[in-house]
Amino acid sequence: WVTRSGVFFAKNSDRDLNEAQHLDWQPAREHPAGALLRCTYLTIPQARRTHATLLSRPYWGWGAEIASNEHGVTVGNEAVFTKTPVPKRGLTGMDLVRLVVERAATAAEAVAVLRRLLAQHPQGGGGGHESPRFRYFSSFLIADRTTAYVVETCGQEVAQQQVPVGGGAAISNGLSLPELAARHSDPLYSWA
Repeated sequence: WVTRSGVFFAKNSDRDLNEAQHLDWQPAREHPAGALLRCTYLTIPQARRTHATLLSRPYWGWGAEIASNEHGVTVGNEAVFTKTPVPKRGLTGMDLVRLVVERAATAAEAVAVLRRLLAQHPQGGGGGHESPRFRYFSSFLIADRTTAYVVETCGQEVAQQQVPVGGGAAISNGLSLPELAARHSDPLYSWA
């Protein structure tokens, strides 16, 4: 919910029953030029500087279900089921959550970072510990102290919508932004 005095952000987690999540504090860091970063399934170039972040993440993966950084950027993701096949390897939605909060100082910058990462790397990989073949694309709520966005993805395609002042938004397991929904929605899942 976006108001003139701030943004209210809420996110639940629907991870596997036996999948513990813990809070993980990562301090701000400087990284050498050319450094590489091992995410859950892919190795990608590391940013020169990463922001301090608080992560809520499943114990088995590198990424986070929800995360906030020292600048107040907060990101949460939700599985999106589409008719488009999900690759066996790629950045998971949770990897993208962590990468975005480590690299962005505003919500608008976070959307740009997410778009850039998806233009450079595939999205995919197993999304569950008990069911490693469970794969999905992601939608995201991205907010800072004054602005919020809904961002939906299908592979490397991205649609976004800024939440207006006085308005609210929610994400779920189906695509809702027309830009992607018309081409990629799973009709049976969307109907159910």
